[in-house]
Amino acid sequence: MEIKVRQLTTCEVASDGGAISLGFEDLAGNPAAVSVSLNQVGALIMTLPGLLEAALKARYGDQSLRYAYPLASWAIEQATDTTQRIITLQTEDGFKVRFSIPKAEQSLLGEALTQPMPEMSVRPN
Repeated sequence: MEIKVRQLTTCEVASDGGAISLGFEDLAGNPAAVSVSLNQVGALIMTLPGLLEAALKARYGDQSLRYAYPLASWAIEQATDTTQRIITLQTEDGFKVRFSIPKAEQSLLGEALTQPMPEMSVRPN
């Protein structure tokens, strides 16, 4: 069944933490919701950024387009695994993403951030 969404209305976590629920209104104004198990939420989150960029590229016919969030703050903390650190990147509106960084990548990232970048350069690792 395909439901076309007019607007997202609610986002909730189940009381036991086992699922999230996304409430929305369809094009006819009817309320509906989709519930996603905790086991599938990570897969959904990992899929959405790629889909967003693919949609931008398809809509505007420009393969160089990227969807970038403006960074407002960041934090680095030690993970329980002492070979890893966790970096948290956050926007002003509270959107956060966290990555664990292996020790070898920490130095490479630090070096990359201190080097001047040529115009329109992409530096993959």
